Amino acid sequence: MYIGWDWATDTHDVTVMDDTGKRIDRWELAHTEEGFTKTLARLRKLGDPAALPVVNETTRGLAVDRLLAAGHPVVPVHPNAFHAMRPRWGASKAKTDAGDSMKLADYLRTDGHLLPRLEPTEQATLDLQALTRQRADHIHARVAAVNQLAALLDEHWPGGKALFSTLDSDIALAFLERYPTPGSAAKLTAGRLEAWCKRRGYSGKKPGSVLIERLRSAPAAASRLSEPVARQLILMQVQLVQGIRATIRALEKAITEAVETHPYAPLFAPMPRIGKVNLAQIIGEIGPFLERAQSCEQLIAETGVVPVTRASGKSRSVGFRFAANRRARLAIATFADNSRHSSDWAAKIYNDARDRKKRHPHATRILARSWLRVMWACWRDGTCYDPDIHQANGKIKPAADESVAA
Repeated sequence: MYIGWDWATDTHDVTVMDDTGKRIDRWELAHTEEGFTKTLARLRKLGDPAALPVVNETTRGLAVDRLLAAGHPVVPVHPNAFHAMRPRWGASKAKTDAGDSMKLADYLRTDGHLLPRLEPTEQATLDLQALTRQRADHIHARVAAVNQLAALLDEHWPGGKALFSTLDSDIALAFLERYPTPGSAAKLTAGRLEAWCKRRGYSGKKPGSVLIERLRSAPAAASRLSEPVARQLILMQVQLVQGIRATIRALEKAITEAVETHPYAPLFAPMPRIGKVNLAQIIGEIGPFLERAQSCEQLIAETGVVPVTRASGKSRSVGFRFAANRRARLAIATFADNSRHSSDWAAKIYNDARDRKKRHPHATRILARSWLRVMWACWRDGTCYDPDIHQANGKIKPAADESVAA
């Protein structure tokens, strides 16, 4: 039997269909604990959950998590792909929840053998994935908050921005917290500023005379706001940046602790210049692919570092693969770019690609493919990375389209 699940925010619609396309059952459930409990119990009456695949139009969310936890194979279908299939059920553009759950079930019945299935990820891998993704989100939030702080200083306190090279450093934020407006720093001298920096552990090695010159030579603000209001705006923004930086440090500590105990970590930890955070990103994002991939080439394709070929009778082109897990691609590309600075083998692959006129991003992806072959060999054999053993696996003959500029 095949189950189509049309999900929504408040209610969901479920249709059960047999092998002949006959509708066996259909019901609507509320997005409540009672609704999920009754639905999962109703599905269990139909047979073993492992033999009852469920298709829907999302790869994540509460419904997907509950179905996977109950033992049902989940088959996600992209909404655009499902929309393209609608003409097989009629020319009308009418759309209802009941109709969509029926069409999803029928689509699973006829094409399910061609569709990938979600598999439960190892708990430790899932935890690492969540931690690294939240860290990435906080990094983006920090960039936005620092940019907002820079804009405030440009308008109300240009000297505070010009004093130190990095605006979100400990010393720069401490200075703005102590001297949030031009008026609060009016009595600063070179000696006082140098003494203050020394107490704060300033490591920039610039004397007070240089720092005070930066402060005094910055353009004077012409803010139309009163000083108390400007002070409050800057202090609030400084506190926001400090808070985000604190959460990033806490996340990095949690990531370090989690990656040290992860069973996959010993396989990849010896790789060149793979820091704790990047190792966690690779395990969290590429680990699920390793767990379900049937071949090395499938792993490389799902990670998104291989070009995609579009060919017809009149033309052929090889281009960048947009349909991919972008976080996984970023994780492996970051590692590949770092590795070439410590590994002669990696540097040669990258430099050879550059000699063939590949741009830096393309050359990095070529190197990333070689590293994925190495990771696949480590994963397949259950052995820790050893350059004398595994770098030969990274020299597998490249795909034909690797020689074409993407």
